[in-house]
Amino acid sequence: MIEIVSRTRCVACDKCVEVCPTDVFTRGEDGVPVIARQSDCQTCFMCEAYCPVDALFVAPQVHPLPERPEESRVPLGAYRERIGWGRGRVPGARLAIGPALPGTGGGPLVS
Repeated sequence: MIEIVSRTRCVACDKCVEVCPTDVFTRGEDGVPVIARQSDCQTCFMCEAYCPVDALFVAPQVHPLPERPEESRVPLGAYRERIGWGRGRVPGARLAIGPALPGTGGGPLVS
């Protein structure tokens, strides 16, 4: 569930507002999105994935944490980093481990 929008990192691009399927955010007076409807969050991580400056933290729990964590104690943008989005990162699909697929040079084609 969305827990943090970092006011120090946010560049007010509204990407999180645009991609949120349940309209969790409201644009704040200063342009920085505010978590207005946290209970509507589906924990889909779309906001964190699309944030170009890693200003968001989505906790994997589907309910709000008992206490909102301190920004300095959470891995802002960790999901985005894990999937390899952002400059200088290796796309997550290139790191995926799994069986060799037929036709990919990983083994004989089976029909």
